[in-house]
Amino acid sequence: MANEISTPVTADVPCAGEDVTVAGLNAYLSRPREASTGGMLLLPSITGISPQLRELADGLAAAGVNALSWDIWRGRPGSDDPSQMETQFQWASELDDESSLTEMGRLLDHMFGELGCRRVGVIGWCIGGRFALLLGGRDSRMANVVAYHPTVRDTPAPNHTLDATKFTARIAAPAMILYPGADEVVSVESFHRLQTALNSRTTGPSIAHVYPGAGHGFTARAQHHNPVNKAATDLSWPQVTAFIRATTLV
Repeated sequence: MANEISTPVTADVPCAGEDVTVAGLNAYLSRPREASTGGMLLLPSITGISPQLRELADGLAAAGVNALSWDIWRGRPGSDDPSQMETQFQWASELDDESSLTEMGRLLDHMFGELGCRRVGVIGWCIGGRFALLLGGRDSRMANVVAYHPTVRDTPAPNHTLDATKFTARIAAPAMILYPGADEVVSVESFHRLQTALNSRTTGPSIAHVYPGAGHGFTARAQHHNPVNKAATDLSWPQVTAFIRATTLV
């Protein structure tokens, strides 16, 4: 699992967000300059609410979408520094699927309630991409589900008690999975299982994009020394932003 958050390229003058507390949970909120009833719940990778994730949330807000980011580390600092990854991997092993989904549900309640959103989707990266698939299969309120290189391994980690493939088949909303063709963490067989689960649904369009040669976490700036990763990021993000706007701003 790499240092995995994309930098947004949605507007010349991005909005500025703020750290907030929602139902006792830490979060990062960025709102459009003009009132909007569309929203996205952002589920970070192991980097947590890092500088790049904040930029991403601000970029979505500049595109007209309320962006609320879940604090995956529950008060522990997010960081894009690769030297912190060993610690972040340890923290990841402590996460519980059910309690994490419960926290996401409380953030969604806030978005539909206090923030006045009418349509809310979810987007996640790597570990957050797996959680996005779980949440999309669990919560019927989702307007979309976007999973950037979701970390769904052939052999689940001990604390991954919910089957992401089964939950993917239950998603009712339009869904998009973005898979790097040279993913060294998630096998192509695992991706094909997720794609088959998407295509088994009777509701919601299914979109699966493959980026040949790109590696796991290709959206991270730290990974852009490989031009294939940067090209995949530059191509995918505008399409993802358009998908988000089309499914939340209606």
